[in-house]
Amino acid sequence: MKILLKKATLIDPKSAFHYSTKDILITNGIITAIEDTIDDEAAELITRNNLHVSRGWFDSSVCFGEPGYEERETLENGLSTSGLSGFSQIALNPNTNPVIDNQSAVSFLKQAASNTATQIAPIASFSKKQEGKQLTELYDLQQSGAVAYGDYKKPIENAELLKIGLQYAQRLNGLILSTPADRNIGNKSGVHEGKVSTRNGLSATPTLSETLQIQRDLAVLEYSGGKLHIPCISSAEAVELIRNGKKKGLQVTCSVALANLAFTENELSDFNSIFKLEPPLRTDNDRTELRQAVVDGTIDLVTSNHEPLNVELKHLEFEYATSGTVGLEAMFGILSTLFPMEKVISILTKGKDIFGVKNQTIEIGQEANLTLFNPNGSAIFKETDLISTSKNCAFINSPIEGTVYGIINNSQLTLK
Repeated sequence: MKILLKKATLIDPKSAFHYSTKDILITNGIITAIEDTIDDEAAELITRNNLHVSRGWFDSSVCFGEPGYEERETLENGLSTSGLSGFSQIALNPNTNPVIDNQSAVSFLKQAASNTATQIAPIASFSKKQEGKQLTELYDLQQSGAVAYGDYKKPIENAELLKIGLQYAQRLNGLILSTPADRNIGNKSGVHEGKVSTRNGLSATPTLSETLQIQRDLAVLEYSGGKLHIPCISSAEAVELIRNGKKKGLQVTCSVALANLAFTENELSDFNSIFKLEPPLRTDNDRTELRQAVVDGTIDLVTSNHEPLNVELKHLEFEYATSGTVGLEAMFGILSTLFPMEKVISILTKGKDIFGVKNQTIEIGQEANLTLFNPNGSAIFKETDLISTSKNCAFINSPIEGTVYGIINNSQLTLK
């Protein structure tokens, strides 16, 4: 199979063709030519307005549903949604039923994406059944294709288990994920303890819940060594803790959810459960510090924290509604309103290195793992832009910049 991209502007700082506009010929999944003009009648011709091409994008925290919650999202539609949103690889969370805590479960996910343009990098459970009591078989899970270990939205409450996990994972160069939330402080309310929660009488979770957990996890990491990833921090205090941990030389990385860069607690003034999220939306100062930490590199990754939920879980009285939003479709457009284009592409590709996912440059002879997009053009994100089965999206009616056309990866093409 041959694919010919016409007049594509390449965005890849490590490529000799960075910021040049070229024709790109892909033959059986390999980039075979990058030239000013290429003519090949046997190739499938791809032309798009103001076509730009970067390395394929990666999202470090995605949920679907299958197996067990297919009504939320199937693997087939979830992978299609990812590809049409520009993501050639996604780290898939283990919050399925049964949870992803054994070799066969990891192999099932890898096989499901073996012939699709978007490939799955499975995050396996850190503890068996995600109960926080017994470590999973980290080596076996890695051999099956797991790229990291974490209990989705569940902190590792047992410090001894975290210590043992970090020590053992060092033999595998493995990455441990620990949710930054001390469940003994506040509750799983999806609401920040602050002015809005007080005014509206909402049960809430203080920043202290996040900082206590991070302080403990960093202390364990300093003692044990290893690699720790803290997903979805939400506060200025958390930024400072992680910044200090990095200064000490600890192998700690972190991410922030897209919603926490875009919104604040004020979205909850009218009890709109679509903005009930974990981690909760916090103050304007928190949002400002999070954005700055993305710019200066303290925050390593931005994730959509994509979590489809069937309608009956969201359309309830506020206190009973489930926390979560989909975000894959809005990711590029929202980020492009916050950061310059080259920074956005860096955000969307650097996570591969942290999670040990192949990260090819755009050069002749390399596998074609590409995202196709147009960085220009303003619009408003609408519900009709959603491809996900579930429509619980906090970003509807938000301004966006640019357009995603799709991806080329794994010798497959997914394009709008």
